[in-house]
Amino acid sequence: MILLSQADVRELLDLDALVDALAAAHRELSEGKASMPPRIAAFAERNGLLGAMPAYLPSAGLACKLVSLFPENRDRHTHQALICVFDPTNGTPVALMDGTYITATRTAAGSALATRLLAREDASVLAILGAGVQARTHADALRRVRNFDEIRVASRDQDRAAQLADELGGTAVESWEQAVRGADVVAATTHATEPVVLREWLEPGVHVNSVGANPAGRGEVDAATVRDALVAVEFRESTLAPPPAGAAEFRDGVPPDVVELGELVAGTKPGRTSPDQITLYKSVGVAVQDAAAAALVLAAAHERSIGRKIELEER
Repeated sequence: MILLSQADVRELLDLDALVDALAAAHRELSEGKASMPPRIAAFAERNGLLGAMPAYLPSAGLACKLVSLFPENRDRHTHQALICVFDPTNGTPVALMDGTYITATRTAAGSALATRLLAREDASVLAILGAGVQARTHADALRRVRNFDEIRVASRDQDRAAQLADELGGTAVESWEQAVRGADVVAATTHATEPVVLREWLEPGVHVNSVGANPAGRGEVDAATVRDALVAVEFRESTLAPPPAGAAEFRDGVPPDVVELGELVAGTKPGRTSPDQITLYKSVGVAVQDAAAAALVLAAAHERSIGRKIELEER
């Protein structure tokens, strides 16, 4: 079995290739070719949880991620994870790799895919809500699919917002509203318990990505936005399930015309139908994304002879 550290994974995972791999993975998922049960979780101290996310994907193989979410962490990531890849023909473990970097990167790549599919081609103003790991990975991923002339950053921590804005060549603003008003694309990457995206702030034609999740909250996006937008999700069975598997935004009702990313990729469901339409991608993170990312990492590791080989069984 190959052991791959976070440094290995960072070196091996190509973000541009990942966006395309997720497009293929979501198409397979929507076409019923993948096996992916809803996420389960055990709850621990300090509002922490440990989730298990297995999946089989024809294009990527068989994998399972164990991911912890401890939102009160300050000295380390709030999300930490391991991914194990298995031989799909006999069940033998073939790789164990860091999943923390993959979780952040594949989440941003999913938003990049949604933005590529749904945002207006002339989108030029990006609003980033939050200033943590997801904010940074989203800034990198989204700029690969649209050309932004202006980037605004808002966070509860003004110092972190200013630091991230400086890194991105953007502007730190003082409120969620200042960031969102006039934006063409919004990336909500917070752990907020109350909405940080309100319908009254949104301009016609905006595309919103929301990846933040807090089982104790009401979601990042208010009910009016959910009601008025074309809503895209990774997988209805996962996103529309009760938390912790699903999104808190849908606790009070599900929009009637929710589409899946895979349906948009395949063209079996329409995406944006007018320049003024508001679109929303609500992500909860699904295991086929981890499997697709892990497959890319493992293939690159074999090609470049990176990783430490270990034996689990005595021969």
